[in-house]
Amino acid sequence: MATITRLPVDGDLAEFTAGQPAIPEKMVEERRQYRTVWISDIHLGTRGCNAEMLIDFLDHVDSDTMYLVGDIIDGWRLKKKFYWPSAHNDIVWRILKRAKRGTRIVYIPGNHDEMFRQFTGLNFGGVEIRRQAVHETVDGRRLLVLHGDEFDAITLSHRWLAHLGDAAYTAMMALNRWVNLYRRAMNLPYWSLSKHAKKKVKNAVEFISNFEEIVAREAGSRGVDGVVAGHIHTADARLIDNIEYYNDGDWVEGCTALVEHFDGRMEILHWADEIAKREPEAEPDVAQAAAA
Repeated sequence: MATITRLPVDGDLAEFTAGQPAIPEKMVEERRQYRTVWISDIHLGTRGCNAEMLIDFLDHVDSDTMYLVGDIIDGWRLKKKFYWPSAHNDIVWRILKRAKRGTRIVYIPGNHDEMFRQFTGLNFGGVEIRRQAVHETVDGRRLLVLHGDEFDAITLSHRWLAHLGDAAYTAMMALNRWVNLYRRAMNLPYWSLSKHAKKKVKNAVEFISNFEEIVAREAGSRGVDGVVAGHIHTADARLIDNIEYYNDGDWVEGCTALVEHFDGRMEILHWADEIAKREPEAEPDVAQAAAA
């Protein structure tokens, strides 16, 4: 049974980062280095969060800047039932430790962690809280960074329907865990049931396409070169009406991150695939935990 621990508050941040995580930080000899990393939709406080896989990512990747593009903590779920295993604290510990070591951390709250939007403009433990941001790539492109829920008509106009959809999504993620327990027993890699379903359901495909076009159009109206969003749990990188559209995905279904290389090249990392590429004997425990 997972250990339940309390959330750190601002006054405890120094003491919190001075402590040690339940899952020790790996001393990886050659950590990957990127100029910028974008991650979103972690949904800490839910059973669907792939915490062990994200911990593995944070232990293997470094960057000059990291953007947390919303829904990092799932306030909706925590209001209904408090769930906070030690692995979720370990993710917070790693992010704060990264800030302490000099990485610029920019946190843009989404709709599930909207309670943090009231702190926009403030800095907690080296984490800057912003409503939106504009990132300039090494080659001079300007990218609008936002969560994206402000362009979701259901979230804006029909909040009850958004909560109903969230409940259905939570049920699907519970089923996804059972599917992956079976796949792990059969020595099969991690697979996302909900991600597969979204590709097959016409309405979901249309919603994603409309969302991407609306967000790209908004970026174009602001005179920037591109946009980075989260919210829809669908990683993507494509050109829409001469606007570079990026979505960094999530850490519930796809377990993806968007990165900027030091030459300005953008790439989506699918971390389950990255783990699978490693030598089987190198990380057996993490690969198995990630599939659970």
